[in-house]
Parts: sequence; C-alpha cells; structure tokens
Amino acid sequence: MKVTELSIPGAFVLDSPVHADDRGFFREWFKLPDLTAAGLNFHTEQANLSLSERDVVRGLHYSIAPQGQAKLVTCVLGQFDDVIVDIREGSPQFGRFEVIQLSADAGRSVLVPVGVAHGFCVTSETAEICYLLSSPFNGPMELEINPFDEEIKVPWALSGEAVVSDKDANAPTLAQRGAARELPTFD
Repeated sequence: MKVTELSIPGAFVLDSPVHADDRGFFREWFKLPDLTAAGLNFHTEQANLSLSERDVVRGLHYSIAPQGQAKLVTCVLGQFDDVIVDIREGSPQFGRFEVIQLSADAGRSVLVPVGVAHGFCVTSETAEICYLLSSPFNGPMELEINPFDEEIKVPWALSGEAVVSDKDANAPTLAQRGAARELPTFD
C-alpha cells in the first residue's frame, strides 16, 4: 500500500493494488501493518456502509467526541468525490479543503484525521461508500457544517440539483460553528 500525505496535516491517500481478471477485481483496502509501517496509528471501533444516488451530497460531518474520530473511507461501488475540510482551530491549513476522487476499481482510500470534516458527492448513477471509524457514533457529539458554505466554496461535481438532507442543508456555516465554539482544535 502506498501512503501519500495530503496538504491537510494528518490526512492521507492510500493506494492499494487492484487485482483484476475476467471475474472482476480484488483489493485489500485496509491493512493495519501497512499503516503502522507508514507511521500511522488507526484503531477501528465502528464500520459504516452508505449507498447513495447521483448528485447526493452528504456532509460536511465531524465529531467533537473527547476521544476524537478519524475515518478511513473507500468506494466499493461506483464513484464519488470525497471531500475533507480542515476545521481545526489553530491548524496552519484551517478552512482548506481537498477533493479526492474515489471509485470502486481504483484502489484508493482516504484517511481523514481527527477534527477534520468529511463529506462526499456521488458522481456515478449510484455509489456505495464504506468507512471505518476510530470511535463509535455519539449523537450529541456529531456535528455538521453546511456543505454549500460560501466561505469554504467546495466545488461539488454535480450533474444536476444536489440531493441533500434537511439537516445538512440547514447546517451552520464554518464561521457560525466557530462563533459557537463548536470546532475541534489542532494538536
């Protein structure tokens, strides 16, 4: 597995080989020894699976749980743009985002560090997203930032109108979360 750091501190793209033949393909998308060898510490406590249609935008989600919550995200069906935004107060990259295209057959995953917001936009007819979490879901500690925040300006790859939950569409902006002291800090 090749591990490449992104411009957001602690965020990485993981590229693993895809073994394809006339039956389909096989890949190892999570291999703890490879992460450990790259100096990364990722402990899994929960695994989630999400199926969405084209133009669905989910996010930008983050956790303020005391233990933090990192995510390891991959695509198991279709294609989507994975988006991470550094919302950690004090980070040298505060407000910066990265867009990483993930597809089932590309062998690519994204490691989202603690305190970084995550979202995605489906760019194929359907897409299935699988992600591992370093801490379990904790409702009161799970927050969101409006995915269309004009200050962040994520260039969502939409082919039509975005399909967004009411919770995400009505979420506060990054500035509003900051004013309410609801942002994680950079360590």
